[in-house]
Amino acid sequence: MTSAKAGAPSGMADATNVADCAVVIVTYNSGAEIGGLLDSLPASAGGLRLRIVVVDNDSGDDTARAVAARPWAKFIHSGGNLGYAGGINVGRRHAGPARSVVILNPDLRLEPGALRRLFDAARLPGAGAAVPRMLDENGTLAYSLRREPTTLRSLGDALLGAKWPSRPGWLSEMVWDRESYERPGAVDWATGAALLVTTEADETVGAWDDERFFLYSEETDYSRRLREAGFTVRYVPDAVVRHRGGGSGVGPALVALNEVNRLRYFRKYHGPLASAAFHTVVVLSEVMRIHRPANRRALRAVLSRRSRSNLPGEGRHR
Repeated sequence: MTSAKAGAPSGMADATNVADCAVVIVTYNSGAEIGGLLDSLPASAGGLRLRIVVVDNDSGDDTARAVAARPWAKFIHSGGNLGYAGGINVGRRHAGPARSVVILNPDLRLEPGALRRLFDAARLPGAGAAVPRMLDENGTLAYSLRREPTTLRSLGDALLGAKWPSRPGWLSEMVWDRESYERPGAVDWATGAALLVTTEADETVGAWDDERFFLYSEETDYSRRLREAGFTVRYVPDAVVRHRGGGSGVGPALVALNEVNRLRYFRKYHGPLASAAFHTVVVLSEVMRIHRPANRRALRAVLSRRSRSNLPGEGRHR
């Protein structure tokens, strides 16, 4: 097997070979995380040929140096902070010939064989994409599976949060039932830290919506477009990844951006009346948690265009 560069782990495809997986990783001040992810990829491949593309969104730390220490990964400067969806689109353009595209957060660690299992599941009849079981850094199950957002589900989550986890699915966007995490099957979407998409599905759906979604809700949107194109997102419980979370930062501004983009996503697919009802529920949720600084920031953002203008990525996205 030909390696991309001397000293590369076995299983790395060079620029002329068709890779089984083109792995796209978007970084932003991820120097403390990216090395561990890159080092976990060869064992996760299970014999697959990988091509790895790291797209950096104008980091100010040692991300570039950490990737340079692993020269079998291609490092690309995006030219600015394009957001997660924007970075993914840059990576897709540099992915080269491959049978699948894999989107990974830099703060992941993949268990041995995880990529191989995702690859096999996404190629099952009727599939097109696959997501793994996600654990936190302590090995505890992370509730990563989601249902399509609706006003009733948003209301259930606003009023109940994590209480009554066995409530009906029409009352929660989150999949709380632990048994659902033990068996493979189709899901609406999952948190966007890890997603494998076949090349057929990737080419059919096209670019990620980086005009609307700088960060957050881009995976909700992409998964919906996959389903509307006739592909299924498969959950694969024996493909295991560990996710530290917050690898590119956390804080009130990002909480606010998450809520703003939930509204943008809903408006993209629903009319004015339905969107107004959804907006009301989002406001209610933030009011109920107004004692938290992050939720106060989110409330201002969903109510005030001026407040939204100070959020990350605003001014260059719709």
